[in-house]
This record gives sequence, C-alpha cells and structure tokens, in this order.
Amino acid sequence: MEKNNKKQSFMAGVFTIMFAQVLIKLLGFAYRHVLILVPEFGDEGSGLYGIGFNIYMLLLSITTIGVPGAISKLVSDRVARGKLKEVKHIFRVAMILFTVIGLAGTTIMIILANSMAKMAGNEAATGVLFALAPSVVFVAVSAVIRGYFNGLYNMKPASFNQTLEQVFKAGLTILFVYGIHYIYVNKADLALTFGITESTVTMIMAIWANIASTLSTAIGLVYLFIYFKRHKKDINDIAELKDEGEESLLTIKSTIRSILALSIPMSLASVVSAINRNIDSFTVNNILQQVLPIIKPEIANNSQAIVDEATRLYGILSGKVDMLIGLPLAINVAFATAIVPAVTEALAKKDKESAANKICYSIKMSLLIALPCSVGLSLFAEPILELLFHGQVTTSPESVLLLQISAFTVLFTVMNQTINASLQGIGRIYIPAVALLCGVAVKLILNLVLIRIPEINVYGAAVGSVCCHLIATIIVTRILNKNIKLDLTFWKLVTKPAVAIVIMAIVSLLTKIALDNVLGNGSRIATIVSLLVAVSSYAIAVIKLKVLSKEEYYILPAGEKLYSILTKLKLVK
Repeated sequence: MEKNNKKQSFMAGVFTIMFAQVLIKLLGFAYRHVLILVPEFGDEGSGLYGIGFNIYMLLLSITTIGVPGAISKLVSDRVARGKLKEVKHIFRVAMILFTVIGLAGTTIMIILANSMAKMAGNEAATGVLFALAPSVVFVAVSAVIRGYFNGLYNMKPASFNQTLEQVFKAGLTILFVYGIHYIYVNKADLALTFGITESTVTMIMAIWANIASTLSTAIGLVYLFIYFKRHKKDINDIAELKDEGEESLLTIKSTIRSILALSIPMSLASVVSAINRNIDSFTVNNILQQVLPIIKPEIANNSQAIVDEATRLYGILSGKVDMLIGLPLAINVAFATAIVPAVTEALAKKDKESAANKICYSIKMSLLIALPCSVGLSLFAEPILELLFHGQVTTSPESVLLLQISAFTVLFTVMNQTINASLQGIGRIYIPAVALLCGVAVKLILNLVLIRIPEINVYGAAVGSVCCHLIATIIVTRILNKNIKLDLTFWKLVTKPAVAIVIMAIVSLLTKIALDNVLGNGSRIATIVSLLVAVSSYAIAVIKLKVLSKEEYYILPAGEKLYSILTKLKLVK
C-alpha cells in the first residue's frame, strides 16, 4: 500500500475474495473427493470426519467466527472518520482478547472431546476432536489480523491466508491418508497380527486428516504474522487517516465492550448455523441407529454394523452432498464479506443511496449465482455423482436423492449470506441469528419426525435443511426491505433469471438426451458437455434478457471491456 494509493474498490475487493474462495473450495473439493475414493476411508470416513469437524465448527463459531466482521466494521468506521490512533488501539486490544478466548476454546474442546463424540453417536470421533483442538486458538488470532486488513480495504492478506491454509490442508491430508492406506495395504499381515481392522484404519485416517487441518491453520497464522510485521506501518500512509497528536478516547474496557457488542451478534448467526449442522450430526446418527434394524434387518443383531451404517449414511450427507452444495457458496461469500465494510462506510458518510445500491447489486448477483446452481445440481444429480465418484452411485444410491433435495439449500443459503451481511452493515446485527434460529427450530422438529419414518430416514435431514434456510430467507428479506429502501421488485429480481433458468434446463437436458443416445447412457463426456452447455446457455440468456444494465456491467472489474466485447458480438446494444 503506497502513500498515494487509493483503497480497493468494492468490486475489486469482491473479486479478490471470490477468486480466493473459489480456489479454496476447489482445493477442498479435490482433497475430500480423493479421500472418499480411498477404499478404507469412503463414506464412513467422511461421516467420522464430519462429526468431528461440525462439533469443532460449533466451538469455533462461539469463540471466533464473528471476529473478522466485527474488527473489519470497527476499523472501517474509524478509517472513514480519520481516527488513526483508535484503529491501532482496537487491533491491539482485539489481539489480546481473542488469544485468551481461543486458548479457552482449545482447552474446552480437549476436555469435552469424548463426551461430545458419544453424544454424536460414535465415540470413534474423539480422536478427531483432539486433533482439531489446537486450531481454535490459531484461527482466533488469524481472524483478528484478517478483520484488521479487511477494514483497511486490503482483502489480499485474508484471501491469501485462507488459500495458503487450504493448499497445505489439501496436500497434507492426501499425504497422510494415502500414507496410511499404503502402509495398511502393504503391511496387511502385520495389521492382522495386531488386530487392526479396516474400521480402525478409517478412524486413524480421519484423525490424521484433521491433524493436517491443524497444521495448515498454524502455517496460515505464521504467514499473517509475517505479513503484518512487514506492513504494520502502512496504516500511516492511508490518506483518510490523520494523526493529529490527540490521544484516543477509547479505554481498554470500552474497546472490549465495542468488539464483543459486534462480534457476539455477528457470531450468533454462525453459532446457529453450526448448531444447524450439528443437529444432523446428533440426530441423523442416533435416530438412524434406531431405524436401521427395520430398514436393514440383516444387520439388526450387529450393533457395530448398525453404527457403521448410520455413520456411512451421515457421511454421504456431510461428504459428497456438502462438498457439492458448498461450491456455489464459495463464490457468493465474496459479496457477503466485502459488503459489510462497504455499507458501513457509506452509512458513516450518510450516503444511504450508495449503501442501497451496493446491497441491491449484491443481492441480484447472488441470485444469478444461486439459481442455476440449485437447478443444475438437482437436474444432473446422478450424472454429476457418477462423473465424480466413479461407480459409487451404485454402492451409495442414497446420494442421488439426497443431492437432488439438498440442491435447493444452495439458493436460500446464498441469499441468506448476502442479506445477512447487508443487515450487519446497516446495524441490524441480531436479525440473521434470530431468523436462522427460527429455521433451525423447524429443522430440528422435521429431523426428529421424518428420520424416524423408515421410508424417509436420512432424506428427512435434507428436507429439514431446505425448510430451515427457506424460513430464514423469508424473514431476513422482509426485515431488510423494511430498513433500507431497495430498488428491487419481485419482477425485477426473479422473473428474468427464472426465464433464463428454464431456457438453461431445456437446452441442457435436450443436449444430455441426444448425447446419451449417441455415446451411450451414462457417458461422462455427455455429462461434461451438457454441463458446459447449461452454463453457456444460461449466460447467453441472462445477457439477451438484459438482466444486468449497462451500468451494472461497468461495476464489474474490466466491465467496460466486457461490455464492449458483448457489443461487438451483438449480444447487447
């Protein structure tokens, strides 16, 4: 950041984060995909991994998730008002506060690991929780530094930190799991001698996969420390900040109060979201263990087989399905991250029109991302799973319907991300948590009722998730619309994208049918070509239907050049 450099623009920040998040999700998808294909890991390993990781995320959300947003909001507000001393003071206090909170979280996770694993229905997850425990304090400290730079409109360190973590996480996880697989396969006689079963190997793999996660968060934290040391003086060169020799009026007590007043409400939505995921961890495993003897009488008298099968079914939900529906969320999280400081700054300058415009644009772009992803995943669930998991659709047939149902959580979760961030930006920081809590209450009831029905079983969890996010989306949309005047109507927001989706669905399905007739049913080439046709037909439909105005194209990085190309191609006038 040089002396006369301008702040990154809103959309430049969005695309910096978007690029990083997409890369992170692709890397995450790649290594989870590789793990599922390891014979000893598979869906059961994904289930163990998911149980431990979801409990970890719950504890992490309680201690740190709201921190980047809170620090970003406080810092960006002081930047807008030119308060140099207060920016530095907020950072110092936040570092001390969340180092202590992170250490407390790590300690709690270690102490309660075994109890939490038992509650989730599989004691084998205890080791996974031990492996993840140190990450809590690493993430807490990292979150403060990321929030600090985000508040200064420098999204690069946060994005690179997360990317670096994911690169090491992917590499180390694959190295550890394949190393264990190699030893087990090549030393099978030795394993048999010591009574090491495949289930034991699955547990060991899940533990080492999470040790890789802990090591990667430590590496990411080291990078942030180095970056901060090298750039901590850059804050003096921001044009908006002035040090006029006046001491900050903030005390340590008032700063802690301000940080917690923001981070707690911001964390509440993440805490509730983590509770939502853990509802599946606890209810799916435990209730399925009661229902499986009816569904599969051949294992009714084998308690370990029942536990393993319940874990496998949960593993499909938390592994294959969550991986696929998580990809679109990575693209949209960029808008949700960048919109908080952007809206905060606009409101600090009393520019409500600018704040409303940024919110409208983000909501529209989020919808354009979410709709095709939801419909595409549902329409092409079976060929996508067959393409990625090479015959596991046959051994895990439940995955197809689970993905078809769960695909629609993408639409509502993406909209929630953006609207929740907008509400935080305008100061309504409790609303996202309250709205999601209403949805979670409905999900809990649906899980308890539907999973117990043998004919529905694990699919009840997917139905519950869709209903949960639908209810939350309805609530936050209505409240946002009451608090800030948005130039969005149902006709403007939904109608044209819906028409584009219909065009995409018809064209891509006809392509798939035609190619299957030529290349044979289930052809991977047919699936890939059909998905490419879906993307291109949707993009062309969005352009021809004039979903985006000329001004909205120009907001995009290189937007003028893109609009010029579209004009030359006669796609726009």
